[in-house]
Amino acid sequence: MKGEREVKNGVSEDEREVKRKRVMERSDSPPPPLGEGNGNKVRGEVVDDEDDDDDDDEASKGRGKHSRHVEVRRDCPYLDTVNRQVLDFDFERFCSVSLSNLNVYACLVCGKYFQGRSQKSHAYTHSLEAGHHVYINLLTEKVYCLPDSYEINDPSLDDIRHVLNPRFSRAQVEELDKNRQWSRALDGSDYLPGMVGLNNIQKTEFVNVTIQSLMRVTPLRNFFLIPENYQHCKSPLVHRFGELTRKIWHARNFKGQVSPHEFLQAVMKASKKRFRIGQQSDPVEFMSWLLNTLHMDLKTSKDASSIIHKCFQGELEVVREYQGNENKEISRMPFLMLGLDLPPPPLFKDVMEKNIIPQVALFDLLKKFDGETVTEVVRPKLARMRYRITKSPPYLMFHMVRFKKNNFFKEKNPTLVNFPVKDMELRDYIPSLPRAPEGEKVCSKYNLIANIVHDGKPEDGYFRVFVQRKSQELWYEMQDLHVAETLPQMVELSEAYMQIYEQQDE
Repeated sequence: MKGEREVKNGVSEDEREVKRKRVMERSDSPPPPLGEGNGNKVRGEVVDDEDDDDDDDEASKGRGKHSRHVEVRRDCPYLDTVNRQVLDFDFERFCSVSLSNLNVYACLVCGKYFQGRSQKSHAYTHSLEAGHHVYINLLTEKVYCLPDSYEINDPSLDDIRHVLNPRFSRAQVEELDKNRQWSRALDGSDYLPGMVGLNNIQKTEFVNVTIQSLMRVTPLRNFFLIPENYQHCKSPLVHRFGELTRKIWHARNFKGQVSPHEFLQAVMKASKKRFRIGQQSDPVEFMSWLLNTLHMDLKTSKDASSIIHKCFQGELEVVREYQGNENKEISRMPFLMLGLDLPPPPLFKDVMEKNIIPQVALFDLLKKFDGETVTEVVRPKLARMRYRITKSPPYLMFHMVRFKKNNFFKEKNPTLVNFPVKDMELRDYIPSLPRAPEGEKVCSKYNLIANIVHDGKPEDGYFRVFVQRKSQELWYEMQDLHVAETLPQMVELSEAYMQIYEQQDE
């Protein structure tokens, strides 16, 4: 017997009851706001460590999680060991030892991720074995010194927090398209915010060209640069897309490129591995899936709209005529992208024994949507179709149908499309385009802002994209990490596959 009261694990029943009441009282009070800074605390102040949710309960040995106190200090003798050159926050936030994504810290000396901060945690062990003492919580952005386990409150670490989680004010977002200044990364490379290269992890250029194209859509970009616009959404895909958007447009990056690794992991999960790393896919299919998925995740009710539909959704009037049936079926259907049918390439070669590469004007392809041109379809039933655009969206997306599959192989149509880069008057292409309601000024002129092209054979080719930088109206060619200024004439000579046109302001 150790006394009148039972003693268990060195803690008496009275002490256990007092600690249980203390935990219950703390659980009734609301937690502090996530990521709340401690800039107003002075050296030596003691605060409750509410954000530390280490999973090693034995380390506290009878101490409640919320009873742990953390000292906040303005000075730390190890701040000069922080190595910004090795920090990379583009990858998944998993512990490098346990592969857990709970309570993960990044070592600011070597850049590796470790879990926890208690005495038996991987971060604590790493601090003793490697002599690395400065760590940042990837969720709360608080910086700690281990193994002493005190919080560091120093303004010199703010640049690391900005790279971990880039922030934009609404005033900064409005000025993005006016910025002409280059930024310099820590590795010495110069880059333009918004014109940074994206790593090709493995056959993922179809994702890179899609992302680079969407970054030119100003309302969409501005929406995702402010996390408060979609904080109600629980979709990981939405938040990963927002994080990638902020990193691409951030002017204080540590390196001149961005890796879309976390976004790709969210894509693989949301698409149930329809789009995955290591497998080439079509950017048109990916664009359609991505826009529809983002719309479904963002809308707050069944009939609600989203920033996706506000930018890209138009409306078509479809007239169907079936063979042997004089009645016509007229319906209205929304669209996000218009498919343009290319004429078949010639079967014969010229006198030089080379294939003739035909050319076609965009004007001829858009006749499909004038409400008069007949398009014959076989599925689901043989019919004659006529399409007419009844509502044009602020951003028009065109898809040139270049690839066709038969029973044996995949064919590519090499026909070149002649298109205007600037001042495309849609009403000249589609005379039946409805007029704007009286009192509204809606311009029917469009400017090209992104042009995805395909080079090479159908199976072994690759994608690249031409995008416009609005601040100087310059064109850039982008293919993964390659970013170079180009001439507008080079944009017109490419094998266009998917295009985005922006409606001009009246």
